[in-house]
Amino acid sequence: MTPLRPATLQAIARIFDAVDYGALGPIYCHEGGDAFWEERRGPCQELGSNLAGVLRDRLAPNGRSLYVGAGIAELPLLVMETMELNRTVAAYNLRADEVPLLNNACAGMPFEFQARDAREAVGTFDHLWIVSVLNDPECFPELGSLSSARANPVTFDPDAFAVERRAAFALAAGCLQKAARPGLVTTSVEEIPWITDWCQRQGIPCVVEDEDYPTAIVEDPVCFIRIGA
Repeated sequence: MTPLRPATLQAIARIFDAVDYGALGPIYCHEGGDAFWEERRGPCQELGSNLAGVLRDRLAPNGRSLYVGAGIAELPLLVMETMELNRTVAAYNLRADEVPLLNNACAGMPFEFQARDAREAVGTFDHLWIVSVLNDPECFPELGSLSSARANPVTFDPDAFAVERRAAFALAAGCLQKAARPGLVTTSVEEIPWITDWCQRQGIPCVVEDEDYPTAIVEDPVCFIRIGA
């Protein structure tokens, strides 16, 4: 892993200091948001910065990255890509309340969060970040519970699951279609099947790296998949 430059770490720290955690709390938690961020803020910054160093070794300068469902956890990655690799990043987040909070904290940085569907992004990207999106329990409650082995066989709704699975298939396909070949996909371990299934259907070779890396908010381990190599 390549350590991040001091200027990058300073920018990350400044942004985390500028985030309005009081306003962010209710977006992430139905209750106890202040306590949540008091506990998770430090690990989120630290683990995100560590992961940014790992990602840095896998990306080429001057490329383009598409971030699907980007939030506070992705801040160190976005800062690293733009400051150290001169890359263009497109950060999409459907939580309309969160986007202005993130943009205010990132004022002066060469990127901006957009409250839009990532499938609307224009062009192709040599790096796709799609982490804890296709198994998001808020968007896909039945699918998410099955992915994380929390499904209750008594209350599980197979009809709702079928609808959610179709929606997740469409989201995965719509985003992966924008991935350049060869390219890199960063995703959670739970979401690997969505990526590999799409590649298999398209006849595109893919290789899942053996190692995974911890995250702080959802706590889904993250891994890297090389596609079209």
